[in-house]
Amino acid sequence: MATAQEARKGTNVKIDGEYFTVVDFTHIKLGRGGAFVRLKIKNIQTEAVLEKTFNPDAKIEFIRIEEKPMQYIYREGELYYFMDQETYEQISLNESILSNSKKYLKDNEPVHFLIIEEKVIGIKLPTFCEFKIKETEPQLKGARISGGLKPAVLETGAPVQVPLFIEAGDIVRVDTRTGEYIERVQ
Repeated sequence: MATAQEARKGTNVKIDGEYFTVVDFTHIKLGRGGAFVRLKIKNIQTEAVLEKTFNPDAKIEFIRIEEKPMQYIYREGELYYFMDQETYEQISLNESILSNSKKYLKDNEPVHFLIIEEKVIGIKLPTFCEFKIKETEPQLKGARISGGLKPAVLETGAPVQVPLFIEAGDIVRVDTRTGEYIERVQ
């Protein structure tokens, strides 16, 4: 256990039985009153961001998250199957553990299991992944690189906004943290 004033950006904490990453840390000293610490924290499993205020001496449990390289194999109903790249053991995870990450899973792609206290609490995808555009509106005549956006669907079924010149069948790079289009891959 440590105190709230020891928290810094990027540290992982357990608050009320849930796991969070500290996104922002502010130590505030009031003129006449006491000081307090405001933490902006992101839930590791649900990715929800919230702010909490603590007394600087409040006890917070810091946690260590281990990452284990795995390979996504396939999906069967609500279960997603992964293979340990060292032992070739197959492990299944329920859909609820994957949260938003499941939208960007492609067969045979590498991922990392996030493990706390020997329990898998989620997965971490590569920051940028390449996907084939499954469907989108046809290219507009005269569409240039700059300009508006149109909706498209990736090969995994995830929606994404792409520039007007992108067509079905194009390969695009997407930021898996935000779901935003980055560039077309030649």
